[in-house]
Amino acid sequence: MKNESGLKPLGVAVLVKAYEPERKQGIIEIPDIVQGRMAMVENRAIVIDIGPAAWMDESEPRAKIGDKVFITKFAGFMATGTKDGKVYRLVNDRDIFCGIVEEA
Repeated sequence: MKNESGLKPLGVAVLVKAYEPERKQGIIEIPDIVQGRMAMVENRAIVIDIGPAAWMDESEPRAKIGDKVFITKFAGFMATGTKDGKVYRLVNDRDIFCGIVEEA
């Protein structure tokens, strides 16, 4: 997975993008403004990029680029990618507390 956002996390920051598990198509469409607000409270995310000092004091990293993870609700800073215009979230490395393993 390549970071095409135009945002580069520094220090212990981790750049993530919220995601929702696939849902079946329905007849209700959620407006973009509501989806943006939901992204701040959504705690499922995909790791897009990792700052150079993330997890330096741990024996191994909690996540790698491309991993699906759970993050702390309301943690971090919402940012719009300067290159792609998509909404991302910058969180501290400690805000990632669980990996998501999907069954095949």
